[in-house]
Amino acid sequence: MAEALYNPDQGYYARPAGQVGRGGDFFTSVSVGPLFGRLLAAHISAWWQEAGSPVRWRIVEAGANDGSLALDILAALEASGAEYVVVEPLPLLAEALRQRSAGALRVVDSTTSLAEDPLPSFVLGNEVLDALPFHVIESDGELWHELGVEVSDGRFYWTDVGPAPADLVAKLPTRPVGYMTEVRDNIGSFLSAMATGMAGGRMLWLDYGFDREDYYHESRTTGTLRTFSRHRAAEDPLESPGEIDITAHVDFTALAEAAEAMGGTVIRDQRQGLFLTEIAKPWLLSLEGRTDVAKDLRAFQTLTHPGQLGAKFRVMEIGFDPP
Repeated sequence: MAEALYNPDQGYYARPAGQVGRGGDFFTSVSVGPLFGRLLAAHISAWWQEAGSPVRWRIVEAGANDGSLALDILAALEASGAEYVVVEPLPLLAEALRQRSAGALRVVDSTTSLAEDPLPSFVLGNEVLDALPFHVIESDGELWHELGVEVSDGRFYWTDVGPAPADLVAKLPTRPVGYMTEVRDNIGSFLSAMATGMAGGRMLWLDYGFDREDYYHESRTTGTLRTFSRHRAAEDPLESPGEIDITAHVDFTALAEAAEAMGGTVIRDQRQGLFLTEIAKPWLLSLEGRTDVAKDLRAFQTLTHPGQLGAKFRVMEIGFDPP
């Protein structure tokens, strides 16, 4: 999965951005328009003021794709003085971001350089965690076995590589023969990397996922692994590697555990619809009596309605105390 998505030459995300939106392979909250970024900007600004309005502070985004969300947030923040950092290790995508933002975004290939100048930070990622590579495992009724990928006659296929490492599946329940699912062991290392350079602050992750109990429910016999191409979902990641998106839902229990192990505190864990409705209250009140906001209200409904994106995505916000 890491190679299929992130190989710098042939990986799915290594190509110039174009995977997201109506003309791409999947639709995100950013695709709805700039309102999503404006609402997040208001939330980030509120945190900044709560933190004492530091003169120097930083926003760090992972998985920025073409930079639309970053530029929407920056435009809404106006003269806040924030340094906006996008972490993008893929060279072609990084260069495209630099050109599109005309210097408004600081694009880095890792967070290492941020550690040299720690700042109060707001770290965020929209639909990033679901694209972290994961292990595919299958139950034999007693033990979990890990599935690997082999190649023969020019085709990839699944193969049993033996019992899964004990620490990988220690928190998973026993399941019947043939039950397949996914598990990630990289959420902690990802969060730690994103926290590099934070001198206190917040993390905000928006994604689709479940609590661990629901994720590994006995009825979910084939897991959540999906591929996307031209807005069509499928379940075979071996069919066209490098040409399709590969994803699986996020175990939000694992996310909370990883954050708490780093000293973070989960501040909120709720559906996107509720989250955006809460942070949009000042904006909604400001619309009273106006007749030129129909487009924004339609976008808000798309982002928050349970039948659209409101219930599809979940939001977890994590707080970190200053050192």
